[in-house]
Amino acid sequence: MTTTHHESPNPLSELSPQDLREHAARTLAGARARSVALTDAVDDDDLTRQHSKLMSPLVWDLAHIGSQEEIWLVRDVGHREPVRPDIDDLYDAFQHPRADRPALPLLGPAEARAYVGEVRSKALDVLERAPLEGRALTETAFAFGMIAQHEQQHDETMLATHQLRHGEPVLRADPPPPRRIGAVTPEVVVPAGTFVMGTSVEPWALDNERPAHEVHVDGFAIDTFPVTNGQYQAFLDAGGYAERRWWSAAGWAYRHEHDITAPRFWRREPDGWWRSRFGVHEPVPADEPVLHVSFHEAEAYASWAGKRLPTEPEWEKAARYDPATGRSLRYPWGDGEPTPEHANLGQRHLCPAVVGAYPQGASPLGVHQLIGDVWEWTSSDFAPYPGFAAFPYREYSEVFYGPEYKVLRGGSFGTDAVAIRGTFRNWDYPIRRQIFSGFRCARDLRPDEGGGA
Repeated sequence: MTTTHHESPNPLSELSPQDLREHAARTLAGARARSVALTDAVDDDDLTRQHSKLMSPLVWDLAHIGSQEEIWLVRDVGHREPVRPDIDDLYDAFQHPRADRPALPLLGPAEARAYVGEVRSKALDVLERAPLEGRALTETAFAFGMIAQHEQQHDETMLATHQLRHGEPVLRADPPPPRRIGAVTPEVVVPAGTFVMGTSVEPWALDNERPAHEVHVDGFAIDTFPVTNGQYQAFLDAGGYAERRWWSAAGWAYRHEHDITAPRFWRREPDGWWRSRFGVHEPVPADEPVLHVSFHEAEAYASWAGKRLPTEPEWEKAARYDPATGRSLRYPWGDGEPTPEHANLGQRHLCPAVVGAYPQGASPLGVHQLIGDVWEWTSSDFAPYPGFAAFPYREYSEVFYGPEYKVLRGGSFGTDAVAIRGTFRNWDYPIRRQIFSGFRCARDLRPDEGGGA
């Protein structure tokens, strides 16, 4: 039996060509609506300003979205004449570091909006006419799904830029749901054994998620929920940022060099900890997952708590493995697409939900909020799976493999459903804090708990 028999198929594979085209068009439209909302929320000065050297001006992200869509959908899939070949280099992320982009002769707001609109019109025409077979790039509309995911990823990046901007709040959203379950065990034991990691059947999965392969994981315990602000505050109150013993050498050096004393956007007031959230200043809510912490901070907290960060295979087994069937599910809750009852995704809310808010999103093993709310740091370096093949270009994943990057899993409240699934892999430098990152802890099992192989 091949490993692909142990993972759930995606119903996208069963759609007719016309239904597939309509699905791709809706997905592209959803991404564009979000891009428009994020860029229309501010004036032209805000669009062209660099709010942090860690981020591009919002207008760069907007035109970059159009440039990638032009290159892949209009030119490659559609074999159409280039729209703006003169700007390819300007919007090549590998040629220009973010800190340098404001000095480039970028398209202005009106020109960028006109450009992305023209490209989208041509791309939708390509979608109507291109055969969705015969090439790996167009099979099951992969190229269109890739571009929709790319746009949504930049939408999340633009949302992070909004978090870094100063000024009055410009984004609005309803608050997330309250806790909807009673007391649960703080940890879940994941039994030792083999499961199928990655995918060979998810049509829009990206190259680093492939192929499906069997992985043995020793038994371990993992937190039922992500670590909360209240739990993290106990680490702060215990002097965790001043205790060298909890930190790795690299983490301690980074903390000391940059005088990091709390999660980013937190500040201590006479009446407790406060935070800045999209221009709103408010007390830090104790029951939300902690946000804007680096890998180094997550690792130090875990050490202080007598635990560790989960490995990437441990995280994915906790999220996907169904012990009743032996299958690896598409999502923790099953194979169906995310709904508002399953997870906090898509910028529906502008913060994580409190722990216990999504009981319908729990995995078969009973682990909660693995998808949405906060990206979760793992202890694993970003590395290829056995049998990895770069597709459709090396710069998506392959050039990032190595010990410089740590893997994050699960998505955040700013991640769209099209850009997250049980197999999706994110990666970043371990110093990153402006991203919507949190974590949960794991630990090895004691002999009396049945640990080991």
